[in-house]
Amino acid sequence: MDVPSLHSGFLSDVLPRIRQDARVAGVAVTGSIATGRPDEYSDVDLVVVVDDEAYDAVMRERLALIGSWASLVAGFTGEHVGEPRLIITLVGPPLLHVDFKFVRVSDFGERTEDPEVLWERDGLLSGALSRRAPDAPGFDLQWIEDRFWIWVHYGATKLGRGELFETIGFLTYLRETVLGPLAARRVGAPPRGVRHLEAVAPEEARALQATLCGYDRDDAGRAVLATVDLYRRWSEADEATLERRHRAEELAVRYLREVIERGDRPA
Repeated sequence: MDVPSLHSGFLSDVLPRIRQDARVAGVAVTGSIATGRPDEYSDVDLVVVVDDEAYDAVMRERLALIGSWASLVAGFTGEHVGEPRLIITLVGPPLLHVDFKFVRVSDFGERTEDPEVLWERDGLLSGALSRRAPDAPGFDLQWIEDRFWIWVHYGATKLGRGELFETIGFLTYLRETVLGPLAARRVGAPPRGVRHLEAVAPEEARALQATLCGYDRDDAGRAVLATVDLYRRWSEADEATLERRHRAEELAVRYLREVIERGDRPA
């Protein structure tokens, strides 16, 4: 693997230390290192694969174990991203973001993408990968269409009330959930929010700039309208299979325009 020197040095140091724990069956790496696109700002996403019978004990010791493997600066569990098996850390100095995900051998084959196996005992990791294909999450545009115009109305109410921080957060949510994945799909890239869009979909990323705004009511209204426009245009390719919610669209956009035209006047 061609990885930056900081990341390579970390892996060279940590892997021999992890291997000393007989309960660990192997270590793999995911993310940009596994896909061959890391840079100096990349995280290290490690998967620590543990024998099933030792898993509960290892889970109770995770932070202490990580502290024995690396120069742990800080770490916390990943419930906020729906992954309680994850420990998110800073190690160093020099500082490096490293995610340690602890999984059972019996669960290792359940994955959305193929990892790179760094070390394994008795072929356990390679065997698990060979028995099951990755299950990549799909992008369900109908799910979005069923919700999008309700979201637009919700954003308009925040704008109308003058809750501009809420409106800005709403626009960020729609970029992450709707427009970013649509932009990536337009160029054949995996839909992952807005990650790497500047590199993988530069034309779409430039178009997304219209959905940004400052702390200004008029600017925020313009950005919401730009979001609606991009969603309409980028979802056109699915017209044959997409069941459009035309009535909801008509009413929600009408309400949004009324709120924008009202300006700072009270309702």
